Amino acid sequence: MTVEAVLAALFGLLIGSFLNVCVYRLPRDLSVVRPRSFCTECEKQIAWYDNIPILSFLLLRGRCRHCGQPIPLRYPIVEILTAGAFACAIAFLGVTVAGVKYCLFGAILITLVFSDLEERILPDEFTLGGTAAGVVFAAFVPIRWGVVQLFLPIQNPRVASVGDALFAAAFCSGVLWSIAALYQKIRHREGLGLGDVKMVAMIGAFLGIEGALLTLMVGSLLGAVVGILYIWLSGKDASTYELPFGTFLGVAGLVAGFATEVVFHGFGRAGS
Repeated sequence: MTVEAVLAALFGLLIGSFLNVCVYRLPRDLSVVRPRSFCTECEKQIAWYDNIPILSFLLLRGRCRHCGQPIPLRYPIVEILTAGAFACAIAFLGVTVAGVKYCLFGAILITLVFSDLEERILPDEFTLGGTAAGVVFAAFVPIRWGVVQLFLPIQNPRVASVGDALFAAAFCSGVLWSIAALYQKIRHREGLGLGDVKMVAMIGAFLGIEGALLTLMVGSLLGAVVGILYIWLSGKDASTYELPFGTFLGVAGLVAGFATEVVFHGFGRAGS
């Protein structure tokens, strides 16, 4: 692993610590800036030396110093996943705009995965904000397998790439919204939340039409299989259980983005 990738992993640990704050606070409409980090059980402020990513969790043996309550495993998991995503993006793409793009993409999806899993909420700060970021990055990192130039005579590649990001965001979110509306009309209950639709728009803006459709297919299959198994094993009522579809979309988006765009493109870059 290169020095740049190691530094990216360390930076990812710090970002992962912040993402944990977002996962807990944004669904509760709390500021992510103030107050300082606190224990969610006893609400005592956490000292800086108890807030070092991974290390503090290990030294404290996964428990709050003040009240002794277990610290959720989500905290080190998010930090490790974010560090891994950052290291992978920089290792394969280098310290480039593309590398930064997929660091951000990974951070957004990791946050949404755990936010939906815990609270069934996908914060607009990450879905809508992520969509805007994906469109901006498209001007500097071309969307592969674009379709806009097939229909419009656009000569500027940056404009075409932005157009592909916008098209993918609009088309894929529109498809998911239509399916959700049809389901509600037939079954007379909500099947998908608007947050899922916004999340698909964000994925489309980052990955383009190909990556977004792949994410939708893999996420839907994964959600169906895992959801059925969970309902069967837990004995929950399938008619009332709320599936965290955003979590499965996030996992599928990470696989689609990092497997096809980061690793595959990175190997191509190394071999060229």
